[in-house]
Amino acid sequence: MILPLLVIDVAHPPRSAEAVEALLLDAWAEVRNSSTLRILKVVYGHGSSGKGGSTKEFVRNWAYRNRARFRAVIDGENYGLFDDTTRQLRKDAGSYEDSDLDVANPGITLIWIR
Repeated sequence: MILPLLVIDVAHPPRSAEAVEALLLDAWAEVRNSSTLRILKVVYGHGSSGKGGSTKEFVRNWAYRNRARFRAVIDGENYGLFDDTTRQLRKDAGSYEDSDLDVANPGITLIWIR
């Protein structure tokens, strides 16, 4: 089974905002130009506070600024089968195994690419 998502880790090792943005743009282009990928899963971890840090804020702000390029952005805390956007994404992109589904993970963001 070909998974419809590309997973990138933007915080390990720690990176500058410019390096994170470059990774996000490259991954967005890869998904957008793919015939099978539809979802970008961005992992940034929980940070030293346990709630996510500056990389989390940067990723989510970047996704908001670029929201016209995406069908939806799903924060990890909301990524579950009771979330309407998650259900629609899985209906359109196909069901797939994902250990982060329904665990309210604040260390990830899913970006559904147009």
